[in-house]
Amino acid sequence: MKKILYVASAIAFMACSSSKEASKNTDANVDQAEKYAATITAKELGTHLFTYASDEFEGRNTGEPGQKKAVEYLKNFYVTEGIISPLGGDDYFQEVPAEWINNNTRRGTFKDSENVVAFIEGSEKPEEIIVISAHLDHEGIKNGEIYNGADDDGSGTVALLEIAQAFQMATKTGKGPKRSILFLHVTGEEKGLLGSKYYADEDPLFPLANTVCNLNIDMVGRIDDRHKADPNYVYLIGSDKLSTELHELSEAVNKKYMNINLDYKYNDENDPNRFYYRSDHYNFAKNNVPIIFYFNGTHADYHRPTDTPDKINYELLENRARLVFHTAWEVANKETRIIADKAEVKEASTGK
Repeated sequence: MKKILYVASAIAFMACSSSKEASKNTDANVDQAEKYAATITAKELGTHLFTYASDEFEGRNTGEPGQKKAVEYLKNFYVTEGIISPLGGDDYFQEVPAEWINNNTRRGTFKDSENVVAFIEGSEKPEEIIVISAHLDHEGIKNGEIYNGADDDGSGTVALLEIAQAFQMATKTGKGPKRSILFLHVTGEEKGLLGSKYYADEDPLFPLANTVCNLNIDMVGRIDDRHKADPNYVYLIGSDKLSTELHELSEAVNKKYMNINLDYKYNDENDPNRFYYRSDHYNFAKNNVPIIFYFNGTHADYHRPTDTPDKINYELLENRARLVFHTAWEVANKETRIIADKAEVKEASTGK
């Protein structure tokens, strides 16, 4: 009887071991980038945005009560997800003083504000930093009307939250990025790229020399007039300005995973809109940090109170957010750091 029990136990043990080994092999065959990108969903993006771009947040004007509600929302998300602050402890706010703001803008007088920062440390090359950014502010209230800024830049903000959550899920299962990732929500973009300027010029939390690239997301939830017949697109700006390698990586990642139409219309040096100089990535690019700016173009609701969350195409927002995630994943996990082979300082106005 004891012999029978022993044999049965041995068989059970071997079966269990085989099951675990099969599970390991199955996991090894799974495309981890695709697995975690799939956690970025239209439903969750919508849930965030209907709150973040609601009237409760009063248009998120720099330094005003609605903007303070917005930064608390972002902080609470990161705390809930267990994503730490690079500032330590419970402090997720990089303070941007009113005096500095008002010395750097001619668009009014503003109160103290703050960038929101969260951080996932790399497992192998923690000193090398990828910054993924979006601006948290909008136009506030004008003539009694709330400018909700659902596309500009609520869409980029909630995309950043979902991307951070996907990386954190990977980290919890031992599949986290080799390089570190800073999730940077900047204030005062509408006042002249102030939050990103403060970060880059005054108080970079990590040396810009160690910053591998900046992926900046500003307006990715809508369709412009040029693409109504074929809405599966996104404008890419700046991907080839400083790094040939980053541009080629971006193209390859899109071809492998997303097959979005990458439109380079506004990447033209002679483009009269000069969008390359008009969002937060520029404060990294001017310091020779390679960048990609993700953008859906302008539309009739741009900078108007009609930019509301019910007008967002959440399936497109999902696709574009997944593209940014895949690009960040590839940059974070490649063996060698991307090279800024075309680096040069560019001077231009940053007016929006």
